[in-house]
Amino acid sequence: MLIHVLYDDNRYDYVKGFQLDRLLEAKKVQRFKRSTGWVTVGVDPIRWRKSPNYHGVERRAA
Repeated sequence: MLIHVLYDDNRYDYVKGFQLDRLLEAKKVQRFKRSTGWVTVGVDPIRWRKSPNYHGVERRAA
């Protein structure tokens, strides 16, 4: 599944889930689109990959 992203330089692209994780860690993405709408990094809650603070069910595809 591809995820629509907006980079820090205002370019749009589609990336795979593992790429989004890396881009988020590198702080290269402003926003990305979920099924519920656009997520703004630094404003909206984001589950980081393998976050020790998240205790819910993992619903993302492996």
